Amino acid sequence: MDLTEDIRKKLLVFQRIEITEHQIYKRLAATINSPENAKILQHIADDELKHYDGLKKYTGKDAPPYWFNMWFYYLISRLFGFTFGIKLMEKSEEGIQKDYDDVVPFVPEVEIFKQEEKTHEDELVNMLDEERLRYAGSIVLGLNDALVELTGALAGLTLALQNVKLIALSGLITGIAASMSMATSEYLSTRSEETNKQPARAAIYTGIAYIITVALLILPYLLFENYYLDLAIALTTAVLIIAMFNYYVSVAKGGSFRERFLEMAGLSLGVALFSFILGYFIRIWLGIKI
Repeated sequence: MDLTEDIRKKLLVFQRIEITEHQIYKRLAATINSPENAKILQHIADDELKHYDGLKKYTGKDAPPYWFNMWFYYLISRLFGFTFGIKLMEKSEEGIQKDYDDVVPFVPEVEIFKQEEKTHEDELVNMLDEERLRYAGSIVLGLNDALVELTGALAGLTLALQNVKLIALSGLITGIAASMSMATSEYLSTRSEETNKQPARAAIYTGIAYIITVALLILPYLLFENYYLDLAIALTTAVLIIAMFNYYVSVAKGGSFRERFLEMAGLSLGVALFSFILGYFIRIWLGIKI
């Protein structure tokens, strides 16, 4: 079939995308310990290569991968989990669907490739079992509790104590004690449930999420002497943590980023505001001067 130059160029772009994804899935399959996950990823890699070969019949040319994209998504998958990396990659390619539709009248086989990309691979990706996503609920518990409790505590302590060293000391003691308490509660809660999660791991994920959050929120008070500036940085950090984690979950597990983000941010900042006002009145009521 004679193809226009524009159609041929689009097919070559599709070829490069297919071979890029083939390389990503193949490399991920070789690095994953789980035989089941490795088998699924290798199956997807084989499909991508099949699509590449199918397009090559029309272009008559070899096409190199997008090497930057390949290494970028491969490294993202290694750092943040293969489910997140794969779904982020798929999300970035939503814009090329129109190009696929433009090519279908001239190369009907592209419609088959498009449907396989949309359904078959989605089903396979959803079969992937990744530990960090299995324990996402435990991480959410640690993050959410630390953000709500510590932003509130820091806001109240900032106005009540007005001394960065005392605020940092009080915040660290509160945060460390609370992280141990939350980890213990998560252990007991998971142990009493019928779930495939291990209680000890669930507790560790909760505790680590809590401790990291505590460290990031307390850090400004260890670096700067202006406690109002420290509180502003801590609250900004809290919002950024909420945004990053909810973006991660919305990509990896699906769901509304905006809804999750507004809920968590609203709770954390609302408690912080209430505690800030409460700290002011408690300071006046007790007549504390430091």
